[in-house]
Amino acid sequence: MNEPLQFKVKNIDGEEVDLSTYKGKTVLIVNVASKCGLTPQYKGLENLYEKYQDKGFVILGFPSNDFLWQEPGSDQEIKQFCELNYKVKFPLFSKIKVKKGKDQAELYKYLTSPETNPGFDGDIEWNFQKFLVNKEGKVVKRYSPRTTPEEIEKELPNYL
Repeated sequence: MNEPLQFKVKNIDGEEVDLSTYKGKTVLIVNVASKCGLTPQYKGLENLYEKYQDKGFVILGFPSNDFLWQEPGSDQEIKQFCELNYKVKFPLFSKIKVKKGKDQAELYKYLTSPETNPGFDGDIEWNFQKFLVNKEGKVVKRYSPRTTPEEIEKELPNYL
């Protein structure tokens, strides 16, 4: 299988999740951080999720401490921060490495490699980099960290 939803990862509560359970949905994969200038995007992401989840849309948030140590907390601290400050209900996963290197998570090796994700590959620029995966499980769009959830919403209906 050659798609980003082929991996098994741990959710924020430490339980293993097979990402293939999201196949058939439109998925936005986002590396997130709690102490970043872009952290307020959590609000827009949660609004997108609430508005479109009934249409088969899901956001998968992957906390990462790779950029200026902007996600220093434990998984439970991250979960609490997201719930208290942004009322996040979309799935969050255990903190991972998203930058290239020996500890990079398999999912992000896939997303950043020209062999596995041609056209959407390349280094993760910063927190809140986003990949849109269609219902067939293929990456169809890559968004800059600065692309807001509100901008994504303008074209999201084309993929639902």
